Order: sequence, then structure tokens, then C-alpha cells
Amino acid sequence: MSKGRTTLEVGSDGVAIITIINPPVNSLSIDVLYSLKENYEQALNRNDVKAIVVTGAKGKFSGGFDISAFGDVQGGKREQPKVGYISIEVITDTLEGAKKPSVAAIDGLALGGGLEVAMACHARISTKGAQLGLPELQLGVIPGFGGTQRLPRLVGLTKALEMMLLSKPIKAEEANALGLVDALVPQNELISTARRWALDIYECRRPWVRSLYRTDKLEPLGEAREILKFARAQAKKQAANLNHPLVCIDAIEEGIVSGPRTGLWKEANAFQELLFSDTCKSLVHVFFSQRATSKVPGATDLGLVPRKVQKVAIIGGGLMGSGIATALILSNYPVILKEVNEKFLQAGIERIKANLKSRVKKGKMTEEKFERTLSLLTGVLDYEKFKEVDLVIEAVIENVSLKQQIFSELEKYCGPHCVLATNTSTIDLNLIGDKTKSKDRIIGAHFFSPAHIMPLLEIVRTDKTSPQTIVDLLEVGKNIKKTAIVVGNCTGFAVNRMFFPYSQSALLLVDRGMDVYRIDRACTKFGMPMGPFRLADLVGFGVAVATGMQYLEHFPERTYKSMLVPLMLEDKRIGEASKIGFYKYDNKRKASPDAEITKYIQKSREIAGFTPDPALLKLGDKDIVEMVFFPVVNEACRVLAEGIAVKSSDLDIASIFGMGFPPYRGGVMFWADSFGTKYIHSKLEQWTKQYGDFFKPCAYLAERAARGISLSAPINDAKARL
Repeated sequence: MSKGRTTLEVGSDGVAIITIINPPVNSLSIDVLYSLKENYEQALNRNDVKAIVVTGAKGKFSGGFDISAFGDVQGGKREQPKVGYISIEVITDTLEGAKKPSVAAIDGLALGGGLEVAMACHARISTKGAQLGLPELQLGVIPGFGGTQRLPRLVGLTKALEMMLLSKPIKAEEANALGLVDALVPQNELISTARRWALDIYECRRPWVRSLYRTDKLEPLGEAREILKFARAQAKKQAANLNHPLVCIDAIEEGIVSGPRTGLWKEANAFQELLFSDTCKSLVHVFFSQRATSKVPGATDLGLVPRKVQKVAIIGGGLMGSGIATALILSNYPVILKEVNEKFLQAGIERIKANLKSRVKKGKMTEEKFERTLSLLTGVLDYEKFKEVDLVIEAVIENVSLKQQIFSELEKYCGPHCVLATNTSTIDLNLIGDKTKSKDRIIGAHFFSPAHIMPLLEIVRTDKTSPQTIVDLLEVGKNIKKTAIVVGNCTGFAVNRMFFPYSQSALLLVDRGMDVYRIDRACTKFGMPMGPFRLADLVGFGVAVATGMQYLEHFPERTYKSMLVPLMLEDKRIGEASKIGFYKYDNKRKASPDAEITKYIQKSREIAGFTPDPALLKLGDKDIVEMVFFPVVNEACRVLAEGIAVKSSDLDIASIFGMGFPPYRGGVMFWADSFGTKYIHSKLEQWTKQYGDFFKPCAYLAERAARGISLSAPINDAKARL
């Protein structure tokens, strides 16, 4: 029995209702599309059918093409229909070209292929609040069922480009104002209104509009070409490494210049080509990996129901604490913020206010919503109110004895059900909870700065953390719109530990003769938001040295100790905060190279006893990226081998959402698999001989390379995990 289908019901009024059924979002699998064509043809051939209404079951029109089919087609597990069959034969010729009128009755969402089906109908009726959009570019493809041709003809070229290139859905109210939707109705009147509308078209009381051939919303050709030229320039600027946004613009232009039917064929052929591109494969991998992070063996597979967290307490109103509090109140959690004195408390509250005011300034929040959200925050100087809370997140400075003292206090004041979380980024959780009895409810809730903006939450469990505690925190993470990954307890946990070689390999290369700015340029060209040296400036040299000491203490055999940052610190260069670090900064925080750093680099090289290596100076961008990132891959392999991360795809998501690794490369492990374990292992071996044990491949990587196994393949036998 196929997973998805459509049903056909004919009413006494002569209107056939075709309903898309494929839970949870009525995605358009191949089965659904074949069934849609079959039921459409049946309705067209029946004499008792005057008109057709297309809708979706259970309050959702359709969330678009079934993404799981992408992987099946890419992997050769499923044969796909011939090019143009769905877009031209089914959507255009059967649906839009039908001799009987059709109306789309949209509820909930009409995204991707769902909206493309709706646009092929002769009118669209929607409930208020429904979402409509073409977000296909997020998956490395372009709309493939006629979207590049119909959307510009319904909403105008500029708006269509914005919706497609930014994958930006709109609400039904805006869609109605633009003309994408013909009428808005309450949910209980949706089908009855759509039926009447379809009959009105049949009886010539309303226009019978084929969207594909509308031209009234399109600009004159010369003006259209200028708009498309500007869109191309913006796409190249915003996403220099991506080709599919340009392909999307080409398909739109083809339809405007050569006619919509020609445009449909351009779109269909381009979609087919992009479906097998590395970008599409990477982004589809990210899509499914992000959803897989919520599956945690030994926690989410036990049938546990998350306990309701009604109120949260945050200890510490600094940068992290205020950011975490902001994220919580934005998702309607009442928050108690505790500080040690009135001055610090007011400073914390002001930070939270500033975070919210920033949203008001950007038009993301009204003044009324600002006041309502802020009213969820209560400031305190003691633990009296902590008996009311279900979750505490400690966010004080990285000091073991202070954290131990706080957790001892929490045990006295909080209820026995209360989850006790720490936002530490480096300290062993067993140390933090050493002086407490209830170790089963101690957990790491590691947010990334700024906490109300960065999308990742690293949940750290110890061997004593209860599955219920994990499930509870996962639910909070979901409610505050974070992607949460559950990891084990070690220095740096998964994200920071995996990425500590990112800056260290860069420092090693500089000590060996490479230019600081050359390395940063290679990394940003690769797709990182910033290179390792610009990142060090942002984080601050004090933090960089402190975390570096942690790694030196725990992983001395593979930590590269450069004197470059300590030397700069001595001269009060601390990074962006002091307006001078590896870069110098103007009043608008714009970074520019600083020739002064040469003297620190020369001193660092003298201390290390190195002279510039001519071979390194000849390296291209690809080689630099490999030398910076292969040690990251190597450390990620250790994180997997030790069971700190459950699966490699979790590390892909961690690298993207925690460190800004380019999503169109699929995450650090997926990207590594594009080279193969043998290649990475041989490169690390070569660099170990040339530059020392910092590059030495770990046993897990060596084993996989020897056996020709990818990094993403699950470990099926004990021997593979060394």
C-alpha cells in the first residue's frame, strides 16, 4: 500500500473534491502525484462533475514535494518520472489545461510543490494565517513544478524573486493583497466557498484564469531584465559559492523572454540537473540530519513524556545569562534572573531590554509585545523564589568552586523535580556536581553566543544524568526554537572540542611562514562566516588563551602551543573589544588588516625556532582549507570514537549551527566524506612527518581509512570503534 494518496468525492452540486492525504504535511510523493493525475482525469471524464476543488487533509494543503524521495532518486533506489512529466503533463496540461475549472482550497500551508499545484488551479481560496511559499532553494534545487513561471505572473517579478531566492514564505493576508490568493475565509467556510467559487467560474460569473499565461503583473521586458540583472548581482554577492540561485533567475528570464512553455522546459531540465548536484545532496543531508538530532538512544526511545516546565531561573545576568533569558521570555517562559547585587542585576535586565529593543527596531516586535515579553522577567538577589521553578540554568563565570557552591545551594532551595543545568563551555560536569547528591538531574545546557540568536543548544549528559532530565531539556530546546544535540561529557564537549584545531592549525601555519590574512581569506572563500583569526578577535584573546590552556592540559600530545596570541596580549591587544587584535577596527567595528602584527609573528617564530617554509607559501586556497579543517575532522573522529557524539550527522549539524560551517557543504563530516577517509588519512600522515604530531591521525580515522569505510557509515562492529 502506497504511503500517500488522493481521494475523490463528488457532491450533488457537481463539484469534485480531490483531497491530498499524506501525513504529516500532505507532501507530494510520486504516489500522491500519480494519484492526483488519476483522480483529476476521472473527474474530467465524469458527466456529473462540473468543477473541481483541490484541498489537503487535516488542515494542511501541502508542504511540498516529498524530500525523502530526493535521496532515493539520488541514490538510484527509485526511478523518477521522465523530465517534464510532472511539471508539464500533469500540472500544466492535466490540471491547468483542464476543460473544467478548478479551485485550490488552502489551509495551514502551501509550500513548494504544494503552492505550485495551487497556482495551476484557476483560483485560490485560503484561510487566514496560512503560509505560502517556494522554499526549494534551501535544498539546493529550484521550483520544479512550474513555480519559476507562475509566481512572477501572479505576484510580480520583484516579489517572486524575493520569495524564491530568500526561500521566504508569506502569510495568506499578504498573498491576498498581492493577488496570489483570491479570497480569505474562516476555516469552517473554506470548502463551501471554494465549491461556490468553482461553480461561479463554470457558470462564467467569475474569470477562468490560467496563471501561466497572465502578463498583467510582469514588467516590460527592458525593466524586467534590469530587475533580473540586479538579482543576479545580489545572488553572487550573498552566495558566491552557489550556482542554483543563478539557475533559478535564468529559468524565470527564459519564460519572460521566450514564453512560459519554453520557461517550463528550462525549469524542468535545470531541476533535474540540480537534483544530482553536490549542493543539493549536502542540503538534503542537512535537512534530515537536523531532524535526526531529536532521536537520542537511551533517552527518547524509552517512551518518556517531557515534564512541563512552567518557570525557569537563570543565575548570572552577564552576556550569556541575559541572552539565555531573552531566548526563554521570547518563547513565553516566565524567567527569574538572579544576580549577586543590585548593580549587576540591573545591568543584566538592561541587557535583556536591549536585546528586545533591537527586535522592535528591526520591526520584528511591537512595543506592546515588548512590554508583554519583558513582564515575564523577574529579578532577584536570593534563592527564595527558586522553589517555584522547574529548570535552573547557571550562567556564571568559568570558576569551578563558584559553580560547585551554586549547585549545592540549588539542591537546598529547588524542588526535587527541578532540572539543574549549567551553561559551562569547558568545565567537566562531574566536577560541577561533585558536592551535590542529586547527580541524576545535573545536565549541561551549552548555548552559543549570542544565546538568543545562535540556533544551536548543546545538551551535555554525564553517565549519571537521567533520561527524563534529557527529555525535559530537549523539549525546552524545541520550544525556544533551538536545534539541540545531545552529547557526552568531556573537555570542550563536542562542538568546541571538535573545533579547537581550527585556530591551532592556523597558528601553526603562521608560525611556519603563512600570512594571517591569506588563511582568513581562504576560509571565508570556502564559506565560513569568518576565518580563524577574525574569530579569535571576536571571541577575545583572554578567552582564547584560557580555553587553549584547557586543551593543553587535557590533550597535550596534540595541542599546538603558539606564543603569538600571548605576545599580543602582553601589549594589550585583546581583539575586537579593544579595537585591535589581528585586525584593527574602526568605530563601526569594520575590520581591516594591521601591518603591526608582523613584529609579533616574527617574535613568535623566533621563540618556536621556525623559519618560513617555502612549500607552504605556494599553497592554494584548497590546500589551506584542507590543512585547517582536516585536523578538525580528525578531532571529530575522536569525539565519535569516545561516544561523546552518537552519530556523525550530529557533528555535521553542530558544525553548521555552532561554528558556521557552510550548510551547502553538508557539515564537516559529510564534507570530509567527499574526499574519502584514505585521502584525509594520507594527508594527515604526510603533515605529521613534516610538521609534527598535531596532525597525527587518530586510530578511528586510521581504521576507517584502512577498511575504506566512510565517516558517516554507522559502526556495526566493536572493532571499528578504537
